[in-house]
Amino acid sequence: MPSVYFPFTLAFFTVTSVRGGRILLALYALHLGAQPFTVGLLAAMFSAPPMLLSYQIGKLTDRFGTRWLLMIGIAGSAMGLLVPFFVQSLSSLFIAAIMNGVAFAFFNVSLQNAVGLLSTAQTRVRNYANFTLVVAVAQFIGPLLVGFAIDHVGHSTSCIYIIMIAVVPVILLFLRGSGLPAGTGKPAKSGGSMLELLSDPGVRRVLAISSLMMTGYDLFLFYMPIYAHSIGHSASTIGIIIGTFSAASFVVRLLLSRLLDRFSVEQVLSCAFYIGAAGFVLVPFVQNAVLLCVVAFVFGLAMSVGQPITMTLSFSNAAEGRSGEAMGMRQTINHLTRVVGPMVFGSIGSAFGLFPVFWINAVMLASGGAFTRPGKLETKDR
Repeated sequence: MPSVYFPFTLAFFTVTSVRGGRILLALYALHLGAQPFTVGLLAAMFSAPPMLLSYQIGKLTDRFGTRWLLMIGIAGSAMGLLVPFFVQSLSSLFIAAIMNGVAFAFFNVSLQNAVGLLSTAQTRVRNYANFTLVVAVAQFIGPLLVGFAIDHVGHSTSCIYIIMIAVVPVILLFLRGSGLPAGTGKPAKSGGSMLELLSDPGVRRVLAISSLMMTGYDLFLFYMPIYAHSIGHSASTIGIIIGTFSAASFVVRLLLSRLLDRFSVEQVLSCAFYIGAAGFVLVPFVQNAVLLCVVAFVFGLAMSVGQPITMTLSFSNAAEGRSGEAMGMRQTINHLTRVVGPMVFGSIGSAFGLFPVFWINAVMLASGGAFTRPGKLETKDR
């Protein structure tokens, strides 16, 4: 069986470029005078392609494998960032955001499915936890690099830095991509559909938990920079705050296996939701950069446990030969809420300020804690 470490390497460079690109585009928009609603709309553009494409990408991954689909997505993201490099306008940022979202869709579905296929039932949880550790490191490095790049060379030139990082996984895929799992080479068996998958109550529950967790995660990443910018913090400081959030992701995923040995999946998820809700409540009362880093770190600890757990549940409960489809459906549902959320909360932020945005998100996460009841989640070995 090929090594699972090659997808980890691809994930590091891809996430560094994608996450750094998102922070760059959000701060670029604020630099050009965008209002919270516009930034929320820009955030929605990151999630629109995954929402529309993830399910079909999953089916394509099952059929054709990972290599070429991932190359196309990452290369497209790099080319998209050339637009705001040459044209400094809000419209160019939206083009780059859409291409960034396309790359994210290919990355999430293809590489997550590849990790599952390169794992056994005994190693899958550990491999997904390690995969998300790599992602957490990349999410820390990406915003940090972007923050300092903006302060030293400006927003436009920073686009070239992100493009240079995105080129690395494309080269690796070209040279060594044949080691990734191949597809079945044929269409999925007839009779399967998204509605069929959604008819399972357990699947629906996992999808609901996943979408709530990831929505809170993403909205914090997008609205924390807006809040920090509004109270006068520099791009470097904002990069450090977001990087601290990602550092927490690394820490909690390093400890995830031990947590699951001691507590049930439901207990871990419920506690995470309530801590995340408390984090959203606290943010509007904190202006000091160090204290914002503390809040971001604690929030990151809470919000980062959901992804490896729900990835494992989604893959393990998928039918044979339909794991990519199941992972794609998970991404589709997650990004449906990610598209709607930034637009709704961007409107609220523009009309009433940022305080209600954080507090409504707190209520949303608290409801997720109440929704996560014991005895409803299980993992099937296959």
